[in-house]
Amino acid sequence: MTEQVLEQGQTFGPTTFPVTRAALVRYAGASGDFNPIHWSDRVATAVGLPGVIAHGMFTMALVARAVSEWTGGAEVVELGGKFTNPVVVSDDEDGTTVTVAGTVKTLADGLATISLEVTSAGQKVLGMPKAVVRA
Repeated sequence: MTEQVLEQGQTFGPTTFPVTRAALVRYAGASGDFNPIHWSDRVATAVGLPGVIAHGMFTMALVARAVSEWTGGAEVVELGGKFTNPVVVSDDEDGTTVTVAGTVKTLADGLATISLEVTSAGQKVLGMPKAVVRA
């Protein structure tokens, strides 16, 4: 990939990723996180969740993927946000989606700070998400 030249105020996305129960099963196998809230409606609702939810790190991986695609593979030196709402994944073929958009807020000392918006089902799922990449 060729790194993209970044400019302050530049916007990215929205980039939308499908999230299905099958994807959660594959992620569980790869990560070793077999918590039943990620595959069992019975367990998820018993602990107060609205249903099966995506792994937090799966959601963050989608965010990282979007940033990498937008920047042409620039080195990500920081990626973060606070989990504010779960990504609820229905038990059907469609599941749900996670949508990521971003804006370059600052450029300084060879780094670009990208303010992110991460949503699912019309709700923000990360509070104050951002990525810092080598510009």
